[in-house]
Amino acid sequence: MARDVVSAKLDIIFKKIFSENKDMLESFISSMLDIPLDKIKEITLTNPEIPPESYSGKFSRLDMTMKVDNRLVNVEIQIKNDNDFRDRTLFYWAKLYTSELKSGDDYGELKQTITINIINFNMFGGNDFHTEVAAMIKGTNEVFSDKMSIHFCELKKLSKKPNPDNSRELWLQFINADSEEDLEMINQTNIPIMQKAVRVIYDMSENTRIKEEARLREKALHDEASALKQAKNEGREEGRAEGRAEGRAEGRAEGREEGIAAVVVKMKAAGLSESEIQRILNL
Repeated sequence: MARDVVSAKLDIIFKKIFSENKDMLESFISSMLDIPLDKIKEITLTNPEIPPESYSGKFSRLDMTMKVDNRLVNVEIQIKNDNDFRDRTLFYWAKLYTSELKSGDDYGELKQTITINIINFNMFGGNDFHTEVAAMIKGTNEVFSDKMSIHFCELKKLSKKPNPDNSRELWLQFINADSEEDLEMINQTNIPIMQKAVRVIYDMSENTRIKEEARLREKALHDEASALKQAKNEGREEGRAEGRAEGRAEGRAEGREEGIAAVVVKMKAAGLSESEIQRILNL
């Protein structure tokens, strides 16, 4: 019987895995940013802790922010599609970009800032699971600044079969794994760091406390999605009701205006002057 496993696609599990296993974090960041592992001197997590209220807190954002040598990097898992997700990721990128600039500092001290969004929905056309957004000059494709980089990794576009020749894809396939069968396929690549990642998932899946935290987090995310859906439905219904009320009011107003216009035509035909008509209408 296949064991029930927790998924790294759940943000709380993702953060636990990579905040508690430095070698896995280094391999993951190296793969995501296409930087040779031996070129990364240091990775420092700036928000390693997971506040207890995050387990069951709706509308709480659980991400990982770190310094990778002289870069600022933020990683976030997003399960549900939000209409404003593009604006949101720009907002968080901008906040991170300016976060270390102190009053009086030179703008040239701003660091290269990178956000990595791992999303469980499709955002772009085409079949590529990885898209990088950069600041380019329109018309020439010349790089305006290398300090802006936003990555989107679309899990829905991944193949189920692990690809040992593409480390970025392999890490994303690990994150996307939902079953023991998926994890065993990754295990069979015989890549040591990926085999360790599978063992970490198995160990977490045997931990009663972690499984309960994961259950609470999943429930909070479902509740959040339901609350947003209900709010949207109520907003649409209120909009329709207001539209109907406004339509009735406009209809009555239009009816009065049409009636007055007809009376004015008749009064003019009877030979009344404009001033006489105006005086009568103001009575």
